[in-house]
Amino acid sequence: MAETEAALRTLAHNVRAARTRAGLSLDELGRRANVSKGALVALERAQGNPNFATLVRLADTLGVSVSALLEGPPEGRVRVVTADTVEPLWVGEQGSEARLMLTTSGAAPVEVWRWRLQPGEEYPSHPHQAGVVETISVTSGQMVLVADGTEHPIQAGQTATFDANVPHTYRGAGHDTCHLIMTVHLPPGPTA
Repeated sequence: MAETEAALRTLAHNVRAARTRAGLSLDELGRRANVSKGALVALERAQGNPNFATLVRLADTLGVSVSALLEGPPEGRVRVVTADTVEPLWVGEQGSEARLMLTTSGAAPVEVWRWRLQPGEEYPSHPHQAGVVETISVTSGQMVLVADGTEHPIQAGQTATFDANVPHTYRGAGHDTCHLIMTVHLPPGPTA
């Protein structure tokens, strides 16, 4: 429980700081991100419980990575993250999940995700801001990437990349669980 409260306080601080840097009022951020002002007020008071889609919309609108909203200050030069210590940001009804492992630093950060997709289960994503590129490397199983209405089967050992400013969906395919590593390449953002 204390970890959850600390994570909410970090999220509240990071959203408020990014909103202030961007020069956005609560009303304007809410309008641009399609999030209610009440939800934003609660979030900035560490009382909210935003879902994954809300976090992505806020990050896109603020021009930062999702992990920039979730993480505290860096702990050192080398950071090792174990998947089991990272809470999933999305869990499907059939056991699929997505975990944001880390985000690199620098002017154009890269998010590193671990996904598990059960056969037939899917995650639809809204278009991201212009300049966001996603890369998917399937390590086992198979999936279908639907980008802007076109299906692209991806099997173990294959990697695909696409401009993520279009509607896109990740769907487990075949008979076995699909495991993949996804990177989200973010365009250079405002300096902190």
